Amino acid sequence: MRSHQFLALGILTMTLTGCDRRGDIDAPGHRSGGRYQGIGIYPADALWSRLAATDANQDQARALRADDGQIIVVVDSRTGEVRQCGNLSGYCVTMNPWAAPLGADRSAPLGLSKHAADLTNETSNSTDVESVDANASSKKP
Repeated sequence: MRSHQFLALGILTMTLTGCDRRGDIDAPGHRSGGRYQGIGIYPADALWSRLAATDANQDQARALRADDGQIIVVVDSRTGEVRQCGNLSGYCVTMNPWAAPLGADRSAPLGLSKHAADLTNETSNSTDVESVDANASSKKP
């Protein structure tokens, strides 16, 4: 009889403690409790390395913004601040419309040394020059 009681108690314990789901959250696998919530990971384009802000990193053996391959974007669940950080350099740009203004080099819109249209024009111009050079060299005897 006593073994039946222990068996029933064991089944009851496993039933009550085996479930870690909360009724107020529908998302599968969702775990709250962390301060920073991930928004996404995006490829670092050519403009990321051309931010007009200066790199504080003086050690040339360490990664710079130009070395970043991905941009990690998170939101601070307490303040609403959105951060974009390079995966290798650790350089972060923040945006928080609810806080005091950030410095000019850290708030949107950011200063760029070149715009996307300028880079596109440079690329198309270099392609045009290469095709003209290739045509000229193929016509030589």
